[in-house]
Amino acid sequence: MSRIKQTNNKNIKKKKKKSIGFKILMGFLAILIASMAIGGGYLYGLFFKLDNVKLDNKDLGISSTDEFSKYDNYTDIKNIALFGVDAEDGGAGRSDSMMIVTIDPIHSKLKVTSLMRDSYVNIAGHGMDKLNHAYAFGGPQLAIKTINENFGLNVEDFATVNFSSLPIVIDLIGGVDIEIMAEELDSLNASIATHNTANGTNSPNIYATGPQHLDGTQALAYSRIRYTDGGDYKRTERQRTVLESLFTKLIKTSPSSYNSILTNVLPHVQTSLSPTTILSLGTKVLGIGNGTLIQERFPRDGASEGTTIDEIYYLTFDIKDTINQMRDYIFSDK
Repeated sequence: MSRIKQTNNKNIKKKKKKSIGFKILMGFLAILIASMAIGGGYLYGLFFKLDNVKLDNKDLGISSTDEFSKYDNYTDIKNIALFGVDAEDGGAGRSDSMMIVTIDPIHSKLKVTSLMRDSYVNIAGHGMDKLNHAYAFGGPQLAIKTINENFGLNVEDFATVNFSSLPIVIDLIGGVDIEIMAEELDSLNASIATHNTANGTNSPNIYATGPQHLDGTQALAYSRIRYTDGGDYKRTERQRTVLESLFTKLIKTSPSSYNSILTNVLPHVQTSLSPTTILSLGTKVLGIGNGTLIQERFPRDGASEGTTIDEIYYLTFDIKDTINQMRDYIFSDK
């Protein structure tokens, strides 16, 4: 019989895993969309370097149309699942980062929704388990189906990025600016050392708090900090912090640099989006304009709690409340 114990999210000490998937994905989608919109035909050919994957749209677990009917013009709002994986061994890898990017021309906003990897969900054919296991069990097809069925969404497309792409992009755009807190320094520098050893880089430690300019390796190390106050909640916040800084820097980056960025990044990207679809989405993003990126995390604190089941940590949550909250946020901008 399962042994269940409620725990405080902030005090959970989790075992270190051998590999932690890459966290920040929106920046790459921003490159894809912005490049297609700004570069047009000149860069169009580069997008055929993408590893294009066709999904079975009849098996994505999308809720019935009736459930979305109360949201005006919801079909004009595009949701794309973004997965960050550690797949160095050639396998599918666990999606240690999961986000939904929403292109919302109705409310003129880009929305990024982080999904907690430890969320206790039902995975078709595998029973109750952690959300990030779905990708390892069945790749993007099962991962999207799991998200749709447990969070009441209508996601039909995805982009998956290998963790190794983050330093490439950040170095190509000249680094990102991140505010470092005192309690993060030791973990950050330990993570930098680990990545230097693994990747043959030589990025220096960070010795001061406050705003710091980070190179690619340092930013990847920052996004992987887990063992500070706040645990996984704080980690997803760091992901969004890097995302926002990367997105801001990309907006200011000259389109002439996109060719180099795309040439290095696209081989790491797997997606169901075609070049034509990306171009169409790019047009919508340009129509939305700058300064409209908003971020959220689900399940929210008030509707979830840390739970230990058979000595394994999960994040349990009120499914009905979370579905309503996510739909209101994504489709009604509440």
